[in-house]
Amino acid sequence: MNFFNTNDLRPGLIFSEPVYTEGTNILVPSHFPLRQKDIDLLVSWGIDVVKTEGNIIEEVVESRQNEVNLSPKDDDLSSKKDVYKFLISDVEQNSGPYRDYKSLIEKINGVFVGFKAGGDVEIRTIDNIAVLLLQHLRDNPDSFIDFILGGEVSGSELAKSSVNTAILSALTAFELKLPNHKIHNIVSGALLHDIGMLRLSKGITEKKGSLSEAELEQIKSHPLHSSRIVQKELFGSQEVNLIALHHHERWDGRGYPDKLLGPAIDIGARIVSVADAFEAMVSKKPYRPSMGGYQAVKNLLADNARRFDPAVIMAFTKIMGIYPIGSIVRLNDKSVARVTKVHSSAPMRPVIQILIDNKGKNIASDKTQPIDLLADKKLFIKQAMEPAELKKLYG
Repeated sequence: MNFFNTNDLRPGLIFSEPVYTEGTNILVPSHFPLRQKDIDLLVSWGIDVVKTEGNIIEEVVESRQNEVNLSPKDDDLSSKKDVYKFLISDVEQNSGPYRDYKSLIEKINGVFVGFKAGGDVEIRTIDNIAVLLLQHLRDNPDSFIDFILGGEVSGSELAKSSVNTAILSALTAFELKLPNHKIHNIVSGALLHDIGMLRLSKGITEKKGSLSEAELEQIKSHPLHSSRIVQKELFGSQEVNLIALHHHERWDGRGYPDKLLGPAIDIGARIVSVADAFEAMVSKKPYRPSMGGYQAVKNLLADNARRFDPAVIMAFTKIMGIYPIGSIVRLNDKSVARVTKVHSSAPMRPVIQILIDNKGKNIASDKTQPIDLLADKKLFIKQAMEPAELKKLYG
Protein backbone atom coordinates (compact mmCIF):
# COMPACT_ATOMS: atom_id res chain seq x y z
CA MET A 1 0.00 0.00 0.00
CA ASN A 2 1.31 3.45 -0.96
CA PHE A 3 0.43 6.63 0.93
CA PHE A 4 0.31 10.18 -0.44
CA ASN A 5 0.08 13.41 1.56
CA THR A 6 -2.84 15.61 0.55
CA ASN A 7 -0.46 18.56 0.23
CA ASP A 8 1.53 16.66 -2.44
CA LEU A 9 -1.48 15.96 -4.67
CA ARG A 10 -2.01 17.92 -7.90
CA PRO A 11 -4.91 18.07 -10.35
CA GLY A 12 -4.33 15.79 -13.33
CA LEU A 13 -2.53 12.98 -11.48
CA ILE A 14 -3.60 9.53 -12.72
CA PHE A 15 -3.10 6.43 -10.60
CA SER A 16 -2.86 2.80 -11.71
CA GLU A 17 -5.21 1.68 -8.90
CA PRO A 18 -8.10 3.39 -7.05
CA VAL A 19 -7.18 6.00 -4.45
CA TYR A 20 -8.95 5.63 -1.10
CA THR A 21 -9.57 8.14 1.66
CA GLU A 22 -10.26 5.45 4.25
CA GLY A 23 -11.54 1.88 4.24
CA THR A 24 -13.33 1.24 0.93
CA ASN A 25 -14.22 4.89 0.26
CA ILE A 26 -12.82 5.75 -3.18
CA LEU A 27 -11.58 9.28 -3.82
CA VAL A 28 -10.86 8.65 -7.49
CA PRO A 29 -11.04 5.43 -9.57
CA SER A 30 -7.97 4.05 -11.31
CA HIS A 31 -6.98 5.72 -14.59
CA PHE A 32 -9.15 8.79 -13.92
CA PRO A 33 -7.39 12.16 -13.45
CA LEU A 34 -7.54 13.72 -10.00
CA ARG A 35 -9.51 16.96 -9.99
CA GLN A 36 -8.98 20.12 -7.97
CA LYS A 37 -12.36 19.66 -6.33
CA ASP A 38 -11.27 16.18 -5.13
CA ILE A 39 -8.29 17.78 -3.39
CA ASP A 40 -10.50 20.56 -2.00
CA LEU A 41 -12.80 17.92 -0.50
CA LEU A 42 -9.86 16.26 1.27
CA VAL A 43 -8.85 19.59 2.76
CA SER A 44 -12.40 20.39 3.90
CA TRP A 45 -12.69 16.92 5.48
CA GLY A 46 -9.36 17.33 7.27
CA ILE A 47 -7.85 14.25 5.56
CA ASP A 48 -4.07 14.53 5.41
CA VAL A 49 -3.21 11.20 3.75
CA VAL A 50 -4.75 9.02 1.02
CA LYS A 51 -3.76 5.49 0.06
CA THR A 52 -3.58 3.29 -3.02
CA GLU A 53 -2.18 -0.06 -4.03
CA GLY A 54 -0.95 1.52 -7.26
CA ASN A 55 1.32 4.36 -8.33
CA ILE A 56 1.15 7.59 -10.30
CA ILE A 57 1.30 6.55 -13.96
CA GLU A 58 0.59 9.84 -15.74
CA GLU A 59 -0.13 13.52 -15.22
CA VAL A 60 -2.48 15.38 -17.52
CA VAL A 61 -1.54 19.05 -17.61
CA GLU A 62 -4.21 21.26 -19.07
CA SER A 63 -3.82 25.02 -19.47
CA ARG A 64 -6.73 27.40 -19.90
CA GLN A 65 -5.63 28.17 -23.44
CA ASN A 66 -6.43 24.55 -24.35
CA GLU A 67 -9.95 24.65 -22.96
CA VAL A 68 -12.56 23.58 -25.49
CA ASN A 69 -15.34 25.86 -26.66
CA LEU A 70 -18.38 23.60 -26.69
CA SER A 71 -20.49 25.98 -28.77
CA PRO A 72 -19.16 25.91 -32.35
CA LYS A 73 -19.88 28.92 -34.53
CA ASP A 74 -22.01 28.44 -37.61
CA ASP A 75 -18.97 28.56 -39.86
CA ASP A 76 -16.87 26.21 -37.71
CA LEU A 77 -18.27 23.05 -39.32
CA SER A 78 -18.70 22.00 -42.89
CA SER A 79 -22.21 20.64 -43.49
CA LYS A 80 -23.11 21.26 -39.85
CA LYS A 81 -26.64 19.90 -40.29
CA ASP A 82 -25.21 16.50 -41.31
CA VAL A 83 -22.57 16.17 -38.58
CA TYR A 84 -24.77 14.65 -35.86
CA LYS A 85 -26.14 12.01 -38.24
CA PHE A 86 -22.57 11.32 -39.37
CA LEU A 87 -21.25 10.96 -35.82
CA ILE A 88 -23.88 8.53 -34.59
CA SER A 89 -23.83 6.36 -37.71
CA ASP A 90 -20.08 6.06 -38.25
CA VAL A 91 -20.00 2.33 -37.50
CA GLU A 92 -19.65 0.02 -40.48
CA GLN A 93 -23.38 -0.49 -40.91
CA ASN A 94 -23.05 -2.17 -44.29
CA SER A 95 -20.34 -4.55 -43.14
CA GLY A 96 -20.71 -8.29 -42.62
CA PRO A 97 -20.26 -7.99 -38.81
CA TYR A 98 -23.03 -5.38 -38.59
CA ARG A 99 -25.37 -7.59 -40.59
CA ASP A 100 -24.48 -10.43 -38.21
CA TYR A 101 -25.25 -8.18 -35.23
CA LYS A 102 -28.66 -7.22 -36.63
CA SER A 103 -29.39 -10.85 -37.48
CA LEU A 104 -28.76 -11.90 -33.86
CA ILE A 105 -31.23 -9.26 -32.67
CA GLU A 106 -33.80 -10.41 -35.22
CA LYS A 107 -33.38 -14.05 -34.19
CA ILE A 108 -33.84 -13.44 -30.47
CA ASN A 109 -36.68 -11.00 -31.19
CA GLY A 110 -38.39 -13.75 -33.17
CA VAL A 111 -38.10 -16.00 -30.11
CA PHE A 112 -39.61 -13.31 -27.86
CA VAL A 113 -42.45 -12.53 -30.27
CA GLY A 114 -43.29 -16.22 -30.63
CA PHE A 115 -43.14 -16.74 -26.89
CA LYS A 116 -45.35 -13.72 -26.21
CA ALA A 117 -47.89 -15.09 -28.69
CA GLY A 118 -48.01 -18.41 -26.84
CA GLY A 119 -45.88 -20.43 -29.23
CA ASP A 120 -43.51 -23.20 -28.22
CA VAL A 121 -39.88 -22.24 -27.66
CA GLU A 122 -37.06 -24.71 -27.02
CA ILE A 123 -33.87 -24.02 -25.09
CA ARG A 124 -32.05 -25.50 -28.09
CA THR A 125 -33.07 -22.44 -30.12
CA ILE A 126 -31.46 -20.15 -27.54
CA ASP A 127 -28.37 -22.33 -27.40
CA ASN A 128 -27.99 -22.12 -31.18
CA ILE A 129 -28.20 -18.33 -31.06
CA ALA A 130 -25.60 -18.34 -28.26
CA VAL A 131 -23.22 -20.46 -30.38
CA LEU A 132 -23.68 -18.11 -33.33
CA LEU A 133 -23.06 -15.04 -31.15
CA LEU A 134 -19.84 -16.51 -29.76
CA GLN A 135 -18.60 -17.36 -33.25
CA HIS A 136 -19.21 -13.81 -34.48
CA LEU A 137 -17.73 -12.29 -31.34
CA ARG A 138 -14.48 -14.23 -31.52
CA ASP A 139 -14.01 -13.00 -35.11
CA ASN A 140 -14.84 -9.32 -34.52
CA PRO A 141 -14.87 -8.39 -30.80
CA ASP A 142 -14.06 -4.69 -31.32
CA SER A 143 -16.75 -4.26 -33.96
CA PHE A 144 -19.45 -5.67 -31.71
CA ILE A 145 -18.53 -3.32 -28.87
CA ASP A 146 -18.75 -0.44 -31.35
CA PHE A 147 -22.23 -1.56 -32.41
CA ILE A 148 -23.49 -1.36 -28.82
CA LEU A 149 -22.61 2.34 -28.57
CA GLY A 150 -22.92 3.39 -32.21
CA GLY A 151 -25.41 1.04 -33.85
CA GLU A 152 -28.74 2.37 -35.06
CA VAL A 153 -31.04 -0.64 -34.71
CA SER A 154 -34.50 0.74 -34.01
CA GLY A 155 -37.28 -1.18 -32.31
CA SER A 156 -36.99 -4.64 -30.75
CA GLU A 157 -35.64 -3.00 -27.58
CA LEU A 158 -35.82 -6.09 -25.36
CA ALA A 159 -34.08 -8.23 -27.99
CA LYS A 160 -31.39 -5.60 -28.60
CA SER A 161 -30.77 -5.23 -24.87
CA SER A 162 -30.52 -9.01 -24.49
CA VAL A 163 -28.01 -9.36 -27.34
CA ASN A 164 -25.93 -6.41 -26.10
CA THR A 165 -25.87 -7.84 -22.58
CA ALA A 166 -24.85 -11.23 -23.96
CA ILE A 167 -21.99 -9.67 -25.97
CA LEU A 168 -20.64 -7.79 -22.95
CA SER A 169 -21.06 -10.85 -20.71
CA ALA A 170 -19.17 -13.07 -23.15
CA LEU A 171 -16.26 -10.63 -23.43
CA THR A 172 -16.04 -10.35 -19.64
CA ALA A 173 -16.12 -14.14 -19.30
CA PHE A 174 -13.30 -14.36 -21.88
CA GLU A 175 -11.24 -11.92 -19.82
CA LEU A 176 -11.88 -13.98 -16.66
CA LYS A 177 -10.73 -17.08 -18.60
CA LEU A 178 -13.80 -19.14 -17.72
CA PRO A 179 -14.26 -22.59 -19.33
CA ASN A 180 -16.00 -22.68 -22.70
CA HIS A 181 -19.05 -24.54 -21.42
CA LYS A 182 -19.46 -21.93 -18.68
CA ILE A 183 -19.19 -19.09 -21.19
CA HIS A 184 -21.86 -20.71 -23.37
CA ASN A 185 -24.25 -20.94 -20.42
CA ILE A 186 -23.54 -17.33 -19.46
CA VAL A 187 -24.40 -16.17 -22.99
CA SER A 188 -27.62 -18.23 -23.00
CA GLY A 189 -28.51 -16.81 -19.57
CA ALA A 190 -27.79 -13.27 -20.73
CA LEU A 191 -30.07 -13.73 -23.74
CA LEU A 192 -32.88 -14.88 -21.43
CA HIS A 193 -32.23 -12.83 -18.29
CA ASP A 194 -35.07 -10.36 -18.96
CA ILE A 195 -37.54 -12.68 -20.70
CA GLY A 196 -39.72 -12.34 -17.60
CA MET A 197 -40.40 -8.74 -18.69
CA LEU A 198 -42.76 -10.24 -21.27
CA ARG A 199 -45.02 -11.23 -18.37
CA LEU A 200 -45.43 -7.57 -17.36
CA SER A 201 -47.77 -5.02 -18.95
CA LYS A 202 -46.41 -2.49 -21.43
CA GLY A 203 -48.00 0.19 -19.28
CA ILE A 204 -45.26 -0.50 -16.75
CA THR A 205 -42.29 -1.52 -18.90
CA GLU A 206 -42.73 1.42 -21.31
CA LYS A 207 -43.89 4.03 -18.82
CA LYS A 208 -42.21 7.40 -19.37
CA GLY A 209 -42.85 8.84 -15.93
CA SER A 210 -41.65 7.61 -12.55
CA LEU A 211 -42.95 4.28 -11.28
CA SER A 212 -45.17 3.97 -8.23
CA GLU A 213 -44.07 1.65 -5.42
CA ALA A 214 -46.54 -0.99 -6.60
CA GLU A 215 -45.26 -0.72 -10.18
CA LEU A 216 -41.67 -0.91 -9.00
CA GLU A 217 -42.47 -4.11 -7.12
CA GLN A 218 -43.88 -5.58 -10.32
CA ILE A 219 -40.69 -4.67 -12.18
CA LYS A 220 -38.66 -6.33 -9.41
CA SER A 221 -40.68 -9.52 -9.93
CA HIS A 222 -39.30 -10.08 -13.44
CA PRO A 223 -36.35 -12.29 -12.31
CA LEU A 224 -38.88 -14.67 -10.76
CA HIS A 225 -40.83 -14.75 -14.02
CA SER A 226 -37.61 -15.28 -15.99
CA SER A 227 -36.62 -18.15 -13.73
CA ARG A 228 -40.00 -19.87 -14.05
CA ILE A 229 -39.85 -19.56 -17.83
CA VAL A 230 -36.32 -20.99 -18.01
CA GLN A 231 -37.10 -23.85 -15.62
CA LYS A 232 -40.66 -24.85 -16.42
CA GLU A 233 -41.19 -23.80 -20.03
CA LEU A 234 -37.75 -23.96 -21.65
CA PHE A 235 -36.30 -26.67 -19.37
CA GLY A 236 -32.98 -24.83 -19.28
CA SER A 237 -29.96 -25.76 -17.18
CA GLN A 238 -29.50 -24.72 -13.57
CA GLU A 239 -26.69 -22.34 -14.54
CA VAL A 240 -28.94 -20.50 -16.98
CA ASN A 241 -31.70 -20.44 -14.39
CA LEU A 242 -29.41 -18.88 -11.75
CA ILE A 243 -28.55 -16.06 -14.14
CA ALA A 244 -32.22 -15.42 -14.86
CA LEU A 245 -33.07 -15.52 -11.15
CA HIS A 246 -30.11 -13.69 -9.60
CA HIS A 247 -28.91 -11.02 -12.06
CA HIS A 248 -30.30 -8.34 -9.73
CA GLU A 249 -28.63 -9.67 -6.59
CA ARG A 250 -26.02 -7.31 -5.12
CA TRP A 251 -22.51 -7.95 -3.87
CA ASP A 252 -23.43 -6.31 -0.53
CA GLY A 253 -26.45 -8.60 -0.03
CA ARG A 254 -29.10 -5.94 -0.62
CA GLY A 255 -30.35 -7.14 -4.00
CA TYR A 256 -33.39 -9.18 -4.99
CA PRO A 257 -35.12 -11.59 -4.95
CA ASP A 258 -33.04 -13.64 -2.45
CA LYS A 259 -30.65 -11.06 -0.92
CA LEU A 260 -27.60 -13.23 -1.60
CA LEU A 261 -24.24 -11.92 -0.44
CA GLY A 262 -20.96 -11.81 -2.38
CA PRO A 263 -19.65 -15.16 -3.67
CA ALA A 264 -22.98 -16.82 -2.87
CA ILE A 265 -24.16 -15.26 -6.15
CA ASP A 266 -23.33 -17.44 -9.16
CA ILE A 267 -20.44 -16.01 -11.24
CA GLY A 268 -22.66 -15.97 -14.33
CA ALA A 269 -25.24 -13.80 -12.57
CA ARG A 270 -22.47 -11.50 -11.31
CA ILE A 271 -21.16 -11.02 -14.85
CA VAL A 272 -24.59 -10.45 -16.39
CA SER A 273 -25.38 -7.97 -13.61
CA VAL A 274 -22.48 -5.73 -14.66
CA ALA A 275 -23.14 -6.14 -18.39
CA ASP A 276 -26.85 -5.44 -17.91
CA ALA A 277 -26.14 -2.29 -15.87
CA PHE A 278 -23.74 -0.91 -18.50
CA GLU A 279 -26.14 -1.73 -21.34
CA ALA A 280 -29.00 -0.02 -19.49
CA MET A 281 -26.95 3.14 -18.95
CA VAL A 282 -25.87 3.53 -22.59
CA SER A 283 -29.31 2.73 -24.03
CA LYS A 284 -32.13 5.22 -24.43
CA LYS A 285 -35.08 4.46 -22.18
CA PRO A 286 -38.68 5.77 -22.22
CA TYR A 287 -37.95 7.64 -18.98
CA ARG A 288 -34.45 9.05 -19.77
CA PRO A 289 -31.89 9.62 -22.56
CA SER A 290 -28.86 7.40 -23.09
CA MET A 291 -25.53 7.92 -21.34
CA GLY A 292 -22.09 7.94 -22.93
CA GLY A 293 -19.78 4.94 -22.53
CA TYR A 294 -17.22 6.95 -20.54
CA GLN A 295 -19.75 8.02 -17.90
CA ALA A 296 -21.20 4.50 -17.72
CA VAL A 297 -17.74 2.99 -17.08
CA LYS A 298 -17.04 5.72 -14.52
CA ASN A 299 -20.27 4.89 -12.70
CA LEU A 300 -19.32 1.20 -12.54
CA LEU A 301 -15.85 2.02 -11.20
CA ALA A 302 -17.37 4.17 -8.47
CA ASP A 303 -19.53 1.29 -7.22
CA ASN A 304 -17.19 0.50 -4.30
CA ALA A 305 -18.24 -3.17 -4.04
CA ARG A 306 -21.87 -2.33 -3.32
CA ARG A 307 -23.74 -3.74 -6.29
CA PHE A 308 -21.02 -5.52 -8.20
CA ASP A 309 -18.22 -8.04 -7.72
CA PRO A 310 -14.98 -5.94 -7.86
CA ALA A 311 -13.19 -8.69 -9.82
CA VAL A 312 -15.89 -8.62 -12.49
CA ILE A 313 -15.71 -4.80 -12.64
CA MET A 314 -11.95 -5.03 -13.12
CA ALA A 315 -12.31 -7.55 -15.97
CA PHE A 316 -15.08 -5.50 -17.58
CA THR A 317 -12.96 -2.33 -17.46
CA LYS A 318 -10.01 -4.11 -19.07
CA ILE A 319 -12.04 -5.15 -22.09
CA MET A 320 -13.99 -1.87 -22.39
CA GLY A 321 -11.37 0.69 -21.42
CA ILE A 322 -12.15 4.05 -19.81
CA TYR A 323 -13.36 5.33 -23.18
CA PRO A 324 -15.15 2.32 -24.74
CA ILE A 325 -14.89 1.62 -28.45
CA GLY A 326 -17.43 3.79 -30.23
CA SER A 327 -17.13 6.68 -27.75
CA ILE A 328 -17.01 10.17 -29.25
CA VAL A 329 -14.34 12.35 -27.64
CA ARG A 330 -12.90 15.85 -27.92
CA LEU A 331 -9.13 16.20 -27.95
CA ASN A 332 -6.98 18.98 -26.53
CA ASP A 333 -6.59 20.51 -30.03
CA LYS A 334 -10.43 20.82 -30.31
CA SER A 335 -10.81 18.01 -32.86
CA VAL A 336 -13.54 15.36 -32.44
CA ALA A 337 -12.75 11.67 -32.73
CA ARG A 338 -14.20 8.20 -32.33
CA VAL A 339 -12.44 5.60 -30.19
CA THR A 340 -11.63 2.54 -32.32
CA LYS A 341 -9.42 0.43 -30.04
CA VAL A 342 -8.45 0.40 -26.36
CA HIS A 343 -5.23 -0.43 -24.56
CA SER A 344 -5.87 -2.36 -21.35
CA SER A 345 -2.46 -1.20 -20.06
CA ALA A 346 -3.19 2.49 -20.82
CA PRO A 347 -6.98 3.00 -20.88
CA MET A 348 -6.70 6.81 -21.00
CA ARG A 349 -4.82 6.62 -24.33
CA PRO A 350 -6.85 4.58 -26.82
CA VAL A 351 -6.55 4.46 -30.60
CA ILE A 352 -8.82 7.03 -32.26
CA GLN A 353 -10.03 8.15 -35.67
CA ILE A 354 -10.44 11.88 -36.23
CA LEU A 355 -13.95 12.71 -37.41
CA ILE A 356 -13.84 16.51 -37.28
CA ASP A 357 -10.48 18.28 -37.38
CA ASN A 358 -9.44 21.21 -35.20
CA LYS A 359 -10.82 23.62 -37.81
CA GLY A 360 -14.27 22.07 -37.70
CA LYS A 361 -14.00 20.20 -40.99
CA ASN A 362 -15.55 16.75 -41.38
CA ILE A 363 -12.58 14.66 -42.55
CA ALA A 364 -13.43 11.04 -41.72
CA SER A 365 -13.22 8.48 -44.48
CA ASP A 366 -11.90 4.99 -45.06
CA LYS A 367 -8.51 6.56 -45.77
CA THR A 368 -8.32 8.48 -42.48
CA GLN A 369 -5.41 7.02 -40.56
CA PRO A 370 -5.99 6.00 -36.92
CA ILE A 371 -3.99 7.78 -34.24
CA ASP A 372 -2.59 5.83 -31.30
CA LEU A 373 -2.61 8.20 -28.34
CA LEU A 374 -0.19 5.88 -26.57
CA ALA A 375 2.40 6.82 -29.17
CA ASP A 376 1.31 10.41 -29.88
CA LYS A 377 1.87 12.18 -26.56
CA LYS A 378 1.01 15.64 -27.94
CA LEU A 379 -2.66 14.74 -28.12
CA PHE A 380 -4.87 13.65 -25.26
CA ILE A 381 -8.58 13.30 -24.63
CA LYS A 382 -10.01 16.47 -23.12
CA GLN A 383 -13.51 15.09 -22.56
CA ALA A 384 -15.96 12.43 -23.62
CA MET A 385 -19.07 13.71 -25.36
CA GLU A 386 -22.47 12.53 -24.19
CA PRO A 387 -25.11 11.58 -26.83
CA ALA A 388 -27.36 14.44 -25.70
CA GLU A 389 -24.49 16.90 -26.04
CA LEU A 390 -23.77 15.68 -29.58
CA LYS A 391 -27.38 16.24 -30.58
CA LYS A 392 -27.43 19.70 -29.00
CA LEU A 393 -24.23 20.83 -30.74
CA TYR A 394 -24.53 19.11 -34.10
CA GLY A 395 -28.11 17.95 -34.47
